[in-house]
Amino acid sequence: MAEEGGAAPGVTEEKVIHTYPLIRHSDMSEEMRTEAMELSVTACEKFSQNNELAARMVKESMDKKFGPAFHVVVGESYGFEITYECANICYMYFGGNQAVCIWKCS
Repeated sequence: MAEEGGAAPGVTEEKVIHTYPLIRHSDMSEEMRTEAMELSVTACEKFSQNNELAARMVKESMDKKFGPAFHVVVGESYGFEITYECANICYMYFGGNQAVCIWKCS
């Protein structure tokens, strides 16, 4: 008889690692959000060992396409409280526990 609410004996629970960005919060336009997601995935894959370079790549690309004053944080296990322009924030996870926060504040 299996235990209630638990896994069957001998079965291990597996961690689910997402291979696509999981958006936690965003009020960006569809075009801006899609661009931010694609840039974040590319940067995180290209600079998997260097979060600073990944953030710099996303920031510079967003500044060129949508105007200056974007800020980007890439990393694990951080908290934040920010002020941003309405319709200009995106907070997502990539690869399980890598968080990316992009916002505009001039």
